[in-house]
This record gives sequence, C-alpha cells and structure tokens, in this order.
Amino acid sequence: MTKDTTEEKKETTDAPISTKEETVEVPKEFKDLVEKIEKMSVLELSELVKVLEKKFGVSSQAPMMMVAGAPGAGAGADADEGSSLVNVELTDGGSNKIGVIKALREVTELGLKDAKDLVDGAPAMVKEKVAKEEAEVMKKKLEEAGAKVTFK
Repeated sequence: MTKDTTEEKKETTDAPISTKEETVEVPKEFKDLVEKIEKMSVLELSELVKVLEKKFGVSSQAPMMMVAGAPGAGAGADADEGSSLVNVELTDGGSNKIGVIKALREVTELGLKDAKDLVDGAPAMVKEKVAKEEAEVMKKKLEEAGAKVTFK
C-alpha cells in the first residue's frame, strides 16, 4: 500500500498545474487602451471610473434598493441616506506619515503605494459618499495617527 500511495502522489505532482488565468483576446481597436489601463494604479482607476460615470450618466454600483435589501425601502429611505452621506478628505498627512499610511490602509482597501501617494498628495479625497457613522470612525482613526481630516 505504501508503494501505491507513493506512486499516486508522484503521478499527481507530475501532472501539469492548471491555472485560472484565461487568455483574453483584445480587439485591435482597444489594444492600446487596455495597455494604458493595465499600467494604472488603483487610485487612478478609481478616478477613471468616477469620470466615466459622470460623463455617461451611469453607475458601477448596485441600485440602492438592491443594496438596502429591504423590500419596503423606497424613495423615502434613499432620501434619508443621501443626506447622511459625506466625503472624507485628508487635508494634511501630519508629521507621522507612516502611522497615517497604516491607518489609511486600515480604513480603506488601498495598497501601500496608493496609500503613501494619497498621504503625500494631501489634501486628497479618501472616500466619497460614505455613511456619516463610517466616516466618523475613519476620521477618528486617521486623526489618532496624526492626520487632519474634514468632511465635505
């Protein structure tokens, strides 16, 4: 039995490993556009999405009724949410930039380079259309690290 088990393991390790990567055929007219997008940072891609949403009047987010999940959530619920949404802006990175970068990565999904760039480029928008409660938590953590944060 030991010999059989060893042979089975050997067979499975010798088998080619399949990956989830798929080859995508990019049409010729989109090739340089796709190449430019591949070179963008997450922050730049986020800004691009916002520009495209404004330009074409579309949204990449699910409709509010879908997000709310409540069958009775109607226009009244949307109006209440709209008034309690704020934009969180980092106005100054402070003297403890490393601490602010760590805090920024904690409250957002930014990578190290993008968080550093945002702190170095202050004043800069951290997150837009955030619920007031979540924005207060973000502000508290960032200010504890030494940053200055405002809501717009």
